[in-house]
Amino acid sequence: MTTALKIDFVSDVSCPWCAIGLCALEKALQRLSADVTVDLHFQPFELNPGMPPEGQDITEHLTQKYGSTAEQQAQSREAIRLRGAGLGFVFRKEGRNRIYNTFDAHRLLHWADLSTTQPSGLQRALKKALLEAYFTHGESPASHDVLLRVVGKVGLDVNRAREILAGDQYADEVRELERFYLDAGIHSVPAVIINDSHLISGGQPVEIFEQTLRRIASGKVED
Repeated sequence: MTTALKIDFVSDVSCPWCAIGLCALEKALQRLSADVTVDLHFQPFELNPGMPPEGQDITEHLTQKYGSTAEQQAQSREAIRLRGAGLGFVFRKEGRNRIYNTFDAHRLLHWADLSTTQPSGLQRALKKALLEAYFTHGESPASHDVLLRVVGKVGLDVNRAREILAGDQYADEVRELERFYLDAGIHSVPAVIINDSHLISGGQPVEIFEQTLRRIASGKVED
């Protein structure tokens, strides 16, 4: 008999640790596949909600935001690249050139989660493809051309996505969800919420995800 778990993966497509966390979570779920069924949803979080569409130079941005030097950023980038490689995710060796606004990407992810006319599981496929577009290929998640190409790649309706991007559909819903998670105390991502009660923070190793999910599924963690 399997145990059903609801998982809300709160994250941003411009967050490298979210890519690492998702890969680790998926590997943990593979190990638990005989015991657990999962209802997985990706929820919006913007690390830089005020970022203009054209973005900002990444070195300048990280220096302003965290006070880090170019050398420190290079060391961090290499550590992240190696973590990703160990999980099967490819980060560009040269890293990101710019940081971009991700609001439209979140609108499309919200649509993909709600759509009843598309095959199930495409929200996860879209999330992974957006992370790959940005971190592996250095493409802008603010570019509508990039977003539409990725939508088509994973099998979602490109014409419907184009209509969404041309207007403001799902903007209010995404902002409401972002406020909800901020009000709930989520200020860094990834934040992995299980059954609306248990939080796993950060890009944890596969073993941490596996152990925690196994304990929750077995009822050994109190709500």
